[in-house]
Order: sequence, then C-alpha cells, then structure tokens
Amino acid sequence: MKKNRRIVSLLLAAVLGTSGCTSLPGSHAPAPAADLPRAFEAAAQPGVSSDPVPVRWWRLFDDPALDRHVERALAANTDLRVALAQLEMARGEQRRIGAAQWPAAIVESNLGSDPNGKQPSTSIVPKTSYGLGVAVTYEVDLFGRLRDTAAAAMADSAAQKAVADGVKVTVVADIIAAYIDVCGATEQIALVREQIEALLRSRDLVSEQLRHGDASPLELAQSNAALERVQASLPAYEASLQSARNRLTVLQGQAPTASAARAINCTALPTISSPLPVGDGAALLARRPDIREAERRVAAATSRIGIATAELYPKISFGASTGLLGGAIDIFATPLVSWVFLNREAIHAKVAIARSGEQAALAQWDGTVLRALQEVETVLSDYSAEVRRRDALEKAQAESVLALARARARHQAGADPYLSVLDSERTLNDTAQLLTGSRIRLAQLQVSLFRSLGGGWEATDSSIASFRGKY
Repeated sequence: MKKNRRIVSLLLAAVLGTSGCTSLPGSHAPAPAADLPRAFEAAAQPGVSSDPVPVRWWRLFDDPALDRHVERALAANTDLRVALAQLEMARGEQRRIGAAQWPAAIVESNLGSDPNGKQPSTSIVPKTSYGLGVAVTYEVDLFGRLRDTAAAAMADSAAQKAVADGVKVTVVADIIAAYIDVCGATEQIALVREQIEALLRSRDLVSEQLRHGDASPLELAQSNAALERVQASLPAYEASLQSARNRLTVLQGQAPTASAARAINCTALPTISSPLPVGDGAALLARRPDIREAERRVAAATSRIGIATAELYPKISFGASTGLLGGAIDIFATPLVSWVFLNREAIHAKVAIARSGEQAALAQWDGTVLRALQEVETVLSDYSAEVRRRDALEKAQAESVLALARARARHQAGADPYLSVLDSERTLNDTAQLLTGSRIRLAQLQVSLFRSLGGGWEATDSSIASFRGKY
C-alpha cells in the first residue's frame, strides 16, 4: 500500500510540475459575436408592434376551431412524437453519463462442490466452496474529465430539447397554414360560384335580348365564353381545398380519409385584428429553438475540449473489494492509474480537433442568428408590401363595381355594346380573385412571421439569460 501511494504521489507531482495547475480550458462557452438589434427595422410600420410575442400566438386569430386543430396536432403529430422520443433518449444518455461520476459497486457470489476438499474419513462426501464479494471502484475526477463529459451530455440534451421545441413551432405553423389554405380555398370557391351565378344571369339576359332582336349572336357567344372561363377555375380551387384538408388531417396524426377531410370546414379566413407583436432581437435569441440549439452545441463542443485535454493527465481510480471466501474474509484496496505519457501527439491532435469543433459550433451559432434576423426582416418587409397591395386591390375592387354598374347602364341605354359589360365583369372578377388571394397571402405571412420569430415555446435554459445580457 505504501508503495502504491508513493507511485501516485510521484505521478501527481509530475503532472503538477508540467501543467502548473489542475484547471482545464474550455469550462465555459464563449459568447458568439453576432450583433443583435434592439428592434427590427420593419417593426416601425403600421400594424406591427414591438410587444413580446405571446406563447400561444395562434390565439391571436381568435378562432376556436383553429385552436382545436392545434391542440390535436400537438397531441398526435407523428413528427412531434419522434422528436419527443429522441429527447427522452438524450435525457437517458445524460443520466447514464452523469451516473459515472459516482462510485460503482459489484456484488458477486458463488456456491459449488469442491472435489479437492474431500477428507479421508469422508472421502465419498464432497465438500462445498462458497464465496461472497463486493468490489467498489471510483474514479477521482481531478482533471475534470467526468465533469466535462457530463456537461457535454447535458448540453446535448438541452440541444435536443430545442430541436423538439423547433418541431413544435413547425407543426403549429404548418397546422395554421393548412387551416388558412382550407379557409382560403373555401372563400375562393364561394367567390367563383357567386361570379358564375352573376354570369349566368347576364347570359340569360343576353339570350332574352337576342330573341327580341336587341342583341347579336356574337354577344351571346362572348357571354358564354366569359361564363366558361370562370367555371374552368372552379376545379382547381376544389382540388386545393381537398389537398389542404388532407394535409390538415395528416398533421393531426389521422389518415386522410374522405370522412375525416369532409369534417374539416371553415366559414371565414382567420385574421389578426391587433398589431402583430414581434419583440426585439434579444428576445429572438432566447425564443427561437434553432438558436438555442446552436448555443447548446457550442457549450457541448467546449466541454469536449476539456474531455480531450484531460487525457493529457493520468486517470486515477480507487478500487476496493472485500469478500468471504471459504469462511475467511479478505479485504483489498488499491489505486488504479492509467496514463499515456510517451505518445502524446495523438492526444494533442484530439484537443486540436475539439477546438476546431468549438470554432465550427461558434460559426454555426452566428450563422443561425444572422439567418433568423434575415428571415424576420424579410417576412416583415413582405408583409408590409402585401398590406399595401391589399389596400390598392380594395380600392380597385370598389372602382370595378362602379365601372360595371355604369357599363350596364350605358349598354341598356344603347350607348355601348355588350362587350363593355363583359370587360367590366372580367375586370371585377379578376380583381376580386386577386383581392382574395392577397388576403390569404397576408394570413400566411402572419404565420410565416411567427414561425420566423420562433413563437410558442420560450427558453427554459438559464444559460440563455447570460447570452441575452451581452446584447
């Protein structure tokens, strides 16, 4: 035992003499250098506010049917179930690695015959041998290998949690986008049917005028062509409606059967009447799951530098065993030292690889932040442009209604041919379709905005707060 302790002392002295201290690099992840804005540039436009993004942002649409679709998707979506299962695997791995920091005990026992234990007086009766032992091993984490391994596992688990949160954001956004497509296709179908009814009335009027000699066969042919043109657009909208229903059904973990699809209805396009809350850059850092994932990847990569560096130093464990063997108790204890000190180039290469991995993770973090800012600013810009386009289309539709009324009046007065009425009807119908499409696009851009903001699940990792304080 004295010899063993002397060996350990010499090894520790050598280590301390060459390293100067026992603290290892890489215990804390440096903060990435992305410059986050205090406010988004496009947030100053009308209809947008810098208020914090609510957790359940989809409730801003104030649509109970939409809320139910989201709840069912969060409970049964297959992608989300996969992500949650992977999260549980990561947490299990974290617990397994964390348990390595504690002593491990192994109990062994045996019982059997011992033919060598026969005595002359009882040579035909075999003796029995038995044993019961307990072995305990414990690694002394002097140089942080176990600590950094546990820290890396914890960071990986937190990164997987962010991945699961990202899947939730995606699922919710996809559900709402599919629901908006259902509502939009329903409105477009209703609009086309209204236009068909109006064109049928116009055709009947032209037919009646033709019988009385007040219209020509050309005008009737033009009326029929306008009617067929609008009717031809109906199947495409009906197919879009069915596709959106199927997508919405599958997102909720159900088979896209005809009955399930038909059960999904929407009477009006959901809209957000209040200004859109977008928060600021610091809030985006804490909220977007992919940013939180990238930050935890940095922390894991930094911990792996410590794991690699710890191989430069001896791995010291203590082992002890006690047992009962043949009626006698035996106790044994010894330190166990493992140290690679001749060929250290391989270890230095591992450290260099780990440092490169940290730099790559930092670059990934910065890139993720910059892409997030780009996405938010781009969606806000698109939203602002679409708002102006919708307003212009609303004015165009109002003017088209007046133009159609005047064209009909002039035609009835004999001042203009029926072609002017057809042109006015075509202009009004096209404008109405464009306006409906713009309203649908605005709703989809609202979804895209909240998707880019990462709204829905906030960070629970306290390390994010330290990052936020730097900007």
